[in-house]
Amino acid sequence: MEKSTIKSAIYEHSEFAVFIAFMNTHFAIWRKTSATTLKALQTGCHPKEVIAALAEGLLTHYAGKPLIDAYDVYQHLMDYWSETMQDDCYLIAADGWKAETTRIIEKDKKGKEKDKGWTCDLIPKALIVARYFAKEQAAIDHLAVELEGVIARLTELEEEHGGEDGAFAEFDKVNKANVAARLKEIQDNKDAKDEAAVLDDWLKLNIEEADLKKHLKEAEATLDAQAYTKYPKLSESEIKALVVEDKWLAALDAVIHGELDRVSQQLTQRVKELAERYEAPLPQMVSRMGELEVKVNRHLEVMGFSWK
Repeated sequence: MEKSTIKSAIYEHSEFAVFIAFMNTHFAIWRKTSATTLKALQTGCHPKEVIAALAEGLLTHYAGKPLIDAYDVYQHLMDYWSETMQDDCYLIAADGWKAETTRIIEKDKKGKEKDKGWTCDLIPKALIVARYFAKEQAAIDHLAVELEGVIARLTELEEEHGGEDGAFAEFDKVNKANVAARLKEIQDNKDAKDEAAVLDDWLKLNIEEADLKKHLKEAEATLDAQAYTKYPKLSESEIKALVVEDKWLAALDAVIHGELDRVSQQLTQRVKELAERYEAPLPQMVSRMGELEVKVNRHLEVMGFSWK
């Protein structure tokens, strides 16, 4: 087997596929049980007790499973608890399942307050958008890709015609005003048709870029307003689903599957190391050792040593 095909051979092997499927199902069982427990949290709960029970349950759930260390999985949970989940649990312990937005007010150098938008600690905007406004976000993503494409074409046009004899060679700055002025200057010059065509293409792309930026900004503002007005309408069950399923368990799902990927990579690397170690057949290795021994003896004789 070629070393380059080792990874695909492992990942496509039926036993490995069964192992991955088993581990996915294994996590899904823990996730379902934990979701029920976490959604039952109430005002006055004790976060330290929550994480102690959750962590112990996870350790027990993964104990003795092949290829994966239960304590590695446990550490992922504890890291996420420290980074995010702990603060969320304390919010729930204090206020219950409430998702309240707050305005972000910043002061400039003159002390004047400026509204920089809004935030929600328990349920970030991205979770609301993903669950309730996926189509609107997809449309925004599509506009963003279109805009990137137009900007790339503009850059390519400027680079292609920015040389010594290019259409943009004499420009101090390539912008709409300068390009339009130059195009007007040469519009009746029959010898400058090629240059005019390049400048005209640039202007069309520039207009398209401005139009896309405008539509993108409007779409983002509309989505932001839709998300903001959604929070007060959320029921308690919806808040629990967003926090427990979409935030906590989705994040843990990602890191634990990342652990499976890491184990898979280690397995692949180990097989590659073994393949390299035993790549040369034994007779070839013996022959090579004989050649090296002759060279060493020769060097020793030159140095005045007798090696018998």
